[in-house]
Amino acid sequence: MGLFDQLKKWVLISWMILEIVDGFYLPGSFPHKYDVGDQLSVKVNSLTSIDTEIPYGYYTLPFCKPLEGVKDSAENLGELLMGDRIENSPYRFKMHKNETEIFLCKSNPLSSDEFKVLKERIDEMYQVNLNLDNLPAIRYMKRESFFLRWTGYPVGIKVQDTYYMFNHLKFTVLVHKYEQDNVAGVIGAGDGAELITTNDKSNSDKPGYMVVGFEVVPCSFQHDPELLKNITTYGKYGAAIKCDPVAVAMAIKEGQPVSFSYEVSFMESDIKWPSRWDAYLKMEGAKVHWFSILNSLMVITFLAGIVLVIFLRTIRRDLARYEELDKEAQAQMNEELSGWKLVVGDVFRSPNRPKLLCVMVADGFRILGMATATIFFAALGFMSPASRGALLTGMLLFYMFLGVIAGYVAVWLFKTINSGDTTGWFYVSWRVACLFPGIAFLILTTLNFLLWGSHSTGAIPFSTFLVLLLLWFCISVPLTLVGGFVGTKAPHLEYPVRTNQIPREIPAQRFPSWVLVLGAGTLPFGTLFIELFFIMSSIWLGRVYYVFGFLFIVMILLIVVCAEVSLVLTYMNLCVEDWRWWWKSFFASGSVALYIFLYSINYLVFDLKSLSGPISAILYLGYSLFMVIAVMLGTGAIGFLTSFMFVHRLFSSVKID
Repeated sequence: MGLFDQLKKWVLISWMILEIVDGFYLPGSFPHKYDVGDQLSVKVNSLTSIDTEIPYGYYTLPFCKPLEGVKDSAENLGELLMGDRIENSPYRFKMHKNETEIFLCKSNPLSSDEFKVLKERIDEMYQVNLNLDNLPAIRYMKRESFFLRWTGYPVGIKVQDTYYMFNHLKFTVLVHKYEQDNVAGVIGAGDGAELITTNDKSNSDKPGYMVVGFEVVPCSFQHDPELLKNITTYGKYGAAIKCDPVAVAMAIKEGQPVSFSYEVSFMESDIKWPSRWDAYLKMEGAKVHWFSILNSLMVITFLAGIVLVIFLRTIRRDLARYEELDKEAQAQMNEELSGWKLVVGDVFRSPNRPKLLCVMVADGFRILGMATATIFFAALGFMSPASRGALLTGMLLFYMFLGVIAGYVAVWLFKTINSGDTTGWFYVSWRVACLFPGIAFLILTTLNFLLWGSHSTGAIPFSTFLVLLLLWFCISVPLTLVGGFVGTKAPHLEYPVRTNQIPREIPAQRFPSWVLVLGAGTLPFGTLFIELFFIMSSIWLGRVYYVFGFLFIVMILLIVVCAEVSLVLTYMNLCVEDWRWWWKSFFASGSVALYIFLYSINYLVFDLKSLSGPISAILYLGYSLFMVIAVMLGTGAIGFLTSFMFVHRLFSSVKID
């Protein structure tokens, strides 16, 4: 009866929780209700280009500025690190009210510097990025029988030797009628006009709408100077403006101003609010992702077969034969033994630079935990593209708080290698807290100086640098030291066999064992390279990456392959009487990073052909190096810990007197 009462209590609690959170949307994606006539404000983001990968502020070009002045929107840490700088703009609409020929402003005559910068931005194919209700402006273009889509629109275009600017924008806002019964409550209203709740009865009779699409068509239009003489901002231009995206008319010239205008129309759409990001996240190439997973499964199956043979046939047969003999026969057999059984007195001999090994394994374990947790929550929708910067912010938070586990793993492993001696644990914990963050700080600072010199918004602000340093030394370092202290109190793993005082001589090998170690990285890379193309395209070609479900599956498969590869290679080393398996097991799986870096260079040469300038290439290689180091540590930790447990289990099965 007590069990039944407990079950009823948990069901009641679960039901109450579901009632409280029923229908609430995930953070960063709030549905906003606008009444007819409510003002909608367009925001601007940094200018971006896939030719340079260096973002610039929107108002570094002679665009119109808001009457109330330029104001920054509150960006989170992830947005600042990504180079996003969101600001207000002079573009403003009224909900469900179409407007045409709206004059915005006329710039000052272009100076020689402004004219030069404008031409450079057009040559480098910079895109203007606008946002309305957290939706990026999307642009469609028909090519033959299919549509192409981009986010943002180009600053201008060069035709022969003349530069033209897109100075008239045709906006289309897709709206969906707000229906009380079909929209659930949200926590907080964000930038929205009104908080939507399921119990709001006061405004139920008012017709309201939600923004579900934001499209833009850029045009180059030559305004008549005579019609601009007595017109003010948001006034109506005195003639019809025909927006033809194919024709160009507004040629920019030094010493002459540029006039800007826009029009907006509202269209009711069947798209519901939860589906409004489908236009940006349209699933393409799903078969390719499934092929990647199938390819990984084939590699795993092949390696699993090898592991099965090692365990079920070779090792178990040798152990059974060895244990069936009496002591005299065992002593006689020991003289005739070959392979892994001969290194029983050296297999747990301390490796070279044991502290560094412990530090790299622990930091890799933390990076692996951060990546797995981040991808898992992203697959659940908590870090969708609608929540700008959430992915990077989540990665930083996971990395910081996993410092406790990293410190624990490092000191526990160090204590195990030293047979219970914890002398020097503080030094090990401190190095765990500083190794990878220090490498990241060095790389990012170097790249940041290049971006500062280019006056790019991609440069991390000095205040953000201070925040990162505070997070590092005030949260991450103390947590790592606490984890290390806990590791000193934890019981270490006892070695099942004694280590001889004199190291056993390793027989000469036909070819260096490091060749096998480097070659082993090809198998994990084979499971990853297809998905790697989509990730690289997302980072460097401005495409939205959202298939985190596929990525999570690939991540799990990568972990399995790295574990199997390292285990097989460690067994092969022991079979040729090479007891120096510690570092080799780490780099057997960690060598996948080498192939990722080579792939990054291949991607730079063949897929980023338009990348211009040495600064852009240095930025690309710098960020690629940062990613490769993280991958090496993460995959190396998988391989080492798997091999360590395998070796311990293997020699625990051998009876040694």
